Amino acid sequence: MALSGWICVVTGASRGIGRGIALQLSEAGATVYITGRQEKTLKQTAAEVWKLRGGRCLPLVCDSSKEDEIKELFERVQHGQNGRLDLLVNNAYAGVQGIMDNLNKKFWEVDPDVWDTKNQHWTQVQYKSGGDSK
Repeated sequence: MALSGWICVVTGASRGIGRGIALQLSEAGATVYITGRQEKTLKQTAAEVWKLRGGRCLPLVCDSSKEDEIKELFERVQHGQNGRLDLLVNNAYAGVQGIMDNLNKKFWEVDPDVWDTKNQHWTQVQYKSGGDSK
């Protein structure tokens, strides 16, 4: 398996694109930590990984817009994997509503706070996770 032994984190993995990425990573042999805000959908994704794909999946409830929950996520991964993390997929996004509320506006008409919130959120996630500090 191409990713056998890899440790991965996929945020926003309870459904949609994140779920698909988590399934493919586990099928390729990786141990995948998946996050989302709803325990029920996380458990459903994890069950599919375990039963249908034969992979290793650890579901963790985490709201990526909350700094304390991001910190706890990476502490758990660090503790559980002896400080090792090979791949981080930042798929969760807390600013969807702000973007949706402005779909009919031209880019330059959108309140800059919408973009500031989006950019600050992902800068924090990347920073807290260690970025590419390998």
